[in-house]
Amino acid sequence: MLGRRTVTTGCALAVSVLTFVAAPAFADRDTATGPGTTSAAQQPPPGMIDAMQRDLGITAEQAQARLLNESRLSGVETKIKKSLGTGYAGSWLSGPTSSTLTVATSDAASASAITGTGVVAKVVGKSLAQLEAAKEALDKASAQAPKSTPVWYVDVRSNSVVVLTSQPAEAQAFVAASGADATAVRVETSAEAPQPYYDVRGGDAYYIGGSRCSVGFSVTRGSTPGFVTAGHCGNAGNSTTGFNRVAQGTFQGSSFPTNDYAWVAVNSNWVAQPWVNNYAGGNVTVSGSTVAGVGSSICRSGSTTGWHCGTVQQLNTSVTYSQGTIYEVTRTNVCAEPGDSGGSFISGSQAQGVTSGGSGNCSSGGTTYFQPVNEILSVYGLTLKTSGGGEPPPTGCSGYQQTLTGSLSSGASAYQPNNSYYQTTVTGTHRGCLDAPSGTDFDLYLQRWNGSAWANVASGTTSGPDETVSYSGAAGYYRYRVHAYSGSGSYTLGLSRP
Repeated sequence: MLGRRTVTTGCALAVSVLTFVAAPAFADRDTATGPGTTSAAQQPPPGMIDAMQRDLGITAEQAQARLLNESRLSGVETKIKKSLGTGYAGSWLSGPTSSTLTVATSDAASASAITGTGVVAKVVGKSLAQLEAAKEALDKASAQAPKSTPVWYVDVRSNSVVVLTSQPAEAQAFVAASGADATAVRVETSAEAPQPYYDVRGGDAYYIGGSRCSVGFSVTRGSTPGFVTAGHCGNAGNSTTGFNRVAQGTFQGSSFPTNDYAWVAVNSNWVAQPWVNNYAGGNVTVSGSTVAGVGSSICRSGSTTGWHCGTVQQLNTSVTYSQGTIYEVTRTNVCAEPGDSGGSFISGSQAQGVTSGGSGNCSSGGTTYFQPVNEILSVYGLTLKTSGGGEPPPTGCSGYQQTLTGSLSSGASAYQPNNSYYQTTVTGTHRGCLDAPSGTDFDLYLQRWNGSAWANVASGTTSGPDETVSYSGAAGYYRYRVHAYSGSGSYTLGLSRP
């Protein structure tokens, strides 16, 4: 493991909670009429565009367009994925502005249904489920993986499971012994030698004895505030002090290896805030934890190297350090260095995860892996601290400023409030809660008028009947779209506006 430390246990983690809110580049294809007033698009937080220009080699205008396109195409991809079912084989964004979404399918007959504005269909040999099954076989055999073979992942672009190794023959033997579908696996020669990072600060530093780490994302568990971080930074029961060396909290849970996550409960001297140091003289605020897809831009905050950006390379990666294999981490081309462990990974305004480890550096470039934050929240029963409060949806959507009802048949949509829209004159948080009949799949979209059309800016599209959305946005015109993806019946919509 890489790290600068003065005691055996501990490391530096990074705080990070970032927030960027932006309207999609162009609208969902709704036909309802909107107001004739144009509202200026909200700008990303200070420092983000500069970092993207520097690290992605693009202009400020391209960085702006990239963020807008990624917001829009995320919703498009979700719909297509649902329609493909078992034929879905993954998706990725490409181009300097993420203007092209490619969706792969193993069902050639479905290709024509995929093609649309900004969407490219690619017919491949294996579905995503088949690729993940091959990777799972490698995961189960990870204890037998040679030291020369530390990384494997599902690569949707090549429709294969890629195994990175410095000794191809050893890797081939490992694959054969695992029982994985050899036709789905591709061995690549690589000098990667990932290690977990220590002594990092994404936002504010904290200390475990003589070792320094950084806070990841602020969370709550019931009424107890705290933060998440990398598991290799401390063990359950370890005490922490804050950046000012004042008593701060205690590790409540930690998992490493297999996973690389932990959470720390803080005492009454500390208040969990949805902020992160942006290394540009201010704070930015996280608004959620929607997973960024392959090809999306992503930024990392760490105390050794500051703020750096890149793109998501692969989801569901397994990486082996000297201590063991870490599963289901995300692989990025964001650079990092020793001391950056535990720092925040953020895409737009959405929290993604905490820095685990990697290879390379921020002079020549590198590869860094992060532990997804949603798994940490689920395992420990935590709630992410966000600009919208991050609280679980209230039963029956009570407690909102306005409650509306309606009824939909399968496939139909309704617009609320009352087939119209509402206006806000201040920046603030919009919260929506949809309560639909059991056994149905209803989806909820918050839309903003961009001057010429309605654009989706937030959505809840799980496979269940109930959804919530939270969005921090500028003044403008907004409305909700309720869509019955499958099933019919009456629904209740609760909404609160700034």
